[in-house]
Amino acid sequence: MIRKTTFGFIGLGILVASAITINAIHHLYSMKRISFDPQLSEISGIEFDKRGRLWAINDSGDDPVLYQLNDDGSIARQVAVTNAKNIDWEDMTQDAFGHFFLGDFGNNNQSRKWLTIYKIENPIDIKSDETEAEIIKFTYPEMDGSEIAPDQRNFDLEAFVEFDHNLYLFTKNRTSPFDGITNLYRIGDSAANFDAELIGSFKTCTTLEKLCWITSAALSPDRKMLVLLDSTSLWIFENFEGDNFFSGDVSRIDLGIVTQKEAVSFYDSNTIVFTDEEFNGIGGNAYVVKLDETKRKRIRRYQSDTVADEEPEALAPEPQ
Repeated sequence: MIRKTTFGFIGLGILVASAITINAIHHLYSMKRISFDPQLSEISGIEFDKRGRLWAINDSGDDPVLYQLNDDGSIARQVAVTNAKNIDWEDMTQDAFGHFFLGDFGNNNQSRKWLTIYKIENPIDIKSDETEAEIIKFTYPEMDGSEIAPDQRNFDLEAFVEFDHNLYLFTKNRTSPFDGITNLYRIGDSAANFDAELIGSFKTCTTLEKLCWITSAALSPDRKMLVLLDSTSLWIFENFEGDNFFSGDVSRIDLGIVTQKEAVSFYDSNTIVFTDEEFNGIGGNAYVVKLDETKRKRIRRYQSDTVADEEPEALAPEPQ
């Protein structure tokens, strides 16, 4: 009897876990819009130009190329950045004039002291299949050449935005033990060498690094909303003061099953697009979130040294 009961509980547990997984997959795929050309197997950054056309970059291993995409995810055009290298391209952003910034700042092993951002002209104005970039270099003053302790390994980077003529960098945390903090640094947005200035931090979770380390960022077209992406969630920041993005209201959108989500951008102030990489037949797509149709969980107003704990109530979509 004990054996049968034990097997019964195990069987029930397997069924429950399967049901949860299926539900999570369904939740993610309910937001799917397109699958990408196989050549774009590791999209790490996306951005919409001022005409609403989607552009993308690949992660390390690809050429220094910017891809314009068709509505079905196929490649419409390629633009090579002639004076650039793709050591580890990780994100894209743009300024109010439509200039694109390409972040070559992946730093998995915390071994790159000087990191690079390429600033190119508005792609609407690029008439050929080549362009040349302004080169922005930066370093973290904390990386002084000494060995980095495991609990200080927070100098990888996959997310940034442009705001008011500065670039804002959100680190990808690789501390051990994992403390869940993304650090916010500021540098200039023109060709020069910068020491990145630490101006804030935010703690997502301490559960597991691959669930809640930050992999991309975007600002809404009206510059009033910041979104950070991790493997499970969109973190929404609003009503912040100046460039203190973590000073205002915070909410979270659940994205279903864990996949390698790598890029996020706004199409308009109500529409967020994010992407993931394909693994074991899941992913390799672009997904759309309509903010006025999506439930958000409200997060306690951020305090400088505390976790962003969820409150029990949820934010319902705004009435139509």
